[in-house]
Amino acid sequence: MDEDESSDRQFVSALARGLDILGCFRASDRYLSNHEIAARTGLAKPTVSRLTYTLTRTGHLRRDASSGEYRLGAQVLQLGFSALAATDLSDRAGPDMDRLANGPNPYVTIALAERSRNRAIYLAVKRSQQAVALSLNVGARLPLFYSAIGRAIIASMDEAGREEALAEAIAEFPEQRERMEHSLRKLLQDYENYGYCTGFGDWRAEITGIAAPLRSLDGTSVYGLNVGGPSFLVTPEELHRDYGPALLEAVDRLGGTGSATGDVIHAPARRR
Repeated sequence: MDEDESSDRQFVSALARGLDILGCFRASDRYLSNHEIAARTGLAKPTVSRLTYTLTRTGHLRRDASSGEYRLGAQVLQLGFSALAATDLSDRAGPDMDRLANGPNPYVTIALAERSRNRAIYLAVKRSQQAVALSLNVGARLPLFYSAIGRAIIASMDEAGREEALAEAIAEFPEQRERMEHSLRKLLQDYENYGYCTGFGDWRAEITGIAAPLRSLDGTSVYGLNVGGPSFLVTPEELHRDYGPALLEAVDRLGGTGSATGDVIHAPARRR
C-alpha cells in the first residue's frame, strides 16, 4: 500500500487486499496455497488465511479439501475476472460442445456451467448461427434448482451435499421451499431414468433443456453440460431422442460423472 492509499479515508484496505489475492492468480495456475499467495502478494500469512477463508465463503475462491489449496471460483466472473484461467475443462469440452451444437436442430444452445452458491454460472457457450437461439452468454446466472444445468450439478452431489444446497437455497428464498423440495425429487428421478436432468419450462416457460453432470479429471470440481433452446423450436421429445444419448457420450469422453468423493462413475443407464 502506498502513502496516498494509507492516508485516504475512502480507501478500504481489506477490500484491496482481497482483490490482490484474486489478482495474484496467473493463467498457468490451477491451485495456490496460502504460503504461495502470501509470497506473491506480500501479505502476512495470518491475513492471507483470513482473506482466503472469506473469499471461499463468498464463492470467489474454491478450496480443495485434500490439499487445502485454492483456485478461482465462478463468482469471479461477476467481477470481470476470468474463472476459466483456473481450469482447462472449457477448452477440452469445446469439440464435444461443437458436435452437439451441430446436431439436427439448428436452434439449440450448448453450455458448460459451474455452481456458485444458489446459481449455475455459464463458463462456456456454443450455439448455432441461427438468429433465433437462447441469448444466454458466458457469465449468465441460472437458478440451481429450476434450470436443467443447475439440477445436473445437484444430481452429482451426495445426499448431505444436496441437503446442504437445499437448505442454503431455502434460506435465500424461504417462500419457495415446497417448490424446491419438489424440484429436488424430480431431478433425482430424471437422473435415475435418463442419466441426465431436464428443465422443460420449469425456470422460464420459453426455455427447454437437458443437462448432465461431469467432474474435472482430478475430481475436485463439478460442472453441468446442457443442450437447450427456445421451447417453440426445441421440443422435449427431440431433446430426449436426438440429444440425450449424444450428451451422455460427451460426458463420458470428458471424464464421466463424478461422485461426491471424486471417484469417476458413469451416469445410470437410461430406462427404455
